[in-house]
Amino acid sequence: AFLFFLTIFILFLSINNCYSRTYAFIVADARNGKIIKSFNSKKIVHPASLTKMMTLYLAFTEIRSGRMKLDQKVKISKNATLEPPSKFWFKTGQRVSIRFLIRAAAIRSANDAATALGEAISGSEKEFIKYMNDVAKKMGMNSTRFQNAHGLTQKNHYSTANDMLILSRRLMLDYPEYFNLFGRVETYALGKKIRNTNYKFLRSYQGATGMKTGYTNAAGHNLAASAKRGNKRLIGIMIGAKSSNDRLKKMGSLLDLSFKTVYEKVASQKLKPLSLVNKAITKEIFLVR
Repeated sequence: AFLFFLTIFILFLSINNCYSRTYAFIVADARNGKIIKSFNSKKIVHPASLTKMMTLYLAFTEIRSGRMKLDQKVKISKNATLEPPSKFWFKTGQRVSIRFLIRAAAIRSANDAATALGEAISGSEKEFIKYMNDVAKKMGMNSTRFQNAHGLTQKNHYSTANDMLILSRRLMLDYPEYFNLFGRVETYALGKKIRNTNYKFLRSYQGATGMKTGYTNAAGHNLAASAKRGNKRLIGIMIGAKSSNDRLKKMGSLLDLSFKTVYEKVASQKLKPLSLVNKAITKEIFLVR
């Protein structure tokens, strides 16, 4: 029994340290994508739950395309219920609307909700991961590889702060009609009041508009943050902070300095439409505009 638990412990350590914890950050003007400040932004890191931004991006894509509806209900699989916390604790066979799965993944950062969304979008977790990686490539996230829909540490699941910035900007600009979700301090899902894991930033930072937190032992405390003051609009990515308070303080300082740097008025640079194919569902190509 001792040897068995020792083996499991060694495997756990090897998985969590396949990429050493790296502190990295990048801040950009969301209007034109211009980088303002960065450090280690192209080093390979664990994205943790920032991964869910891609899962949510693809959920919004399916909704806009008409292939999926917010009030459509899907059956929760056993595979989804087996995901480790943080989770919403759905039951196998439970029928849940896409709307509530999105809220649980975006606000509560529920891993079971993220997997359930992926399965609803592509029919299986395996096919959804292929979809995630195809879209990441089309976005220009050239140093990213996904192995799951939620971001828990797994071999060959990695990204960079720079790539997470690309994803964050896409999420903000391609889906402005859904972006407000990330700025809610709390909301409801299946009758439960859920608080945003990013509530500290949303409540304390002047002009905060949203985005996503992430944490694993291997990654440290991660944060994608967005803020707006006047016409100025910024996106910041932080990877590997020591604690939630540490990332809050450091991100606040970075954004404050960056707001002083950017001009009130700049020419906005629109993102090129993406031609996306959910191969598991259809061969039809549709555009994200």
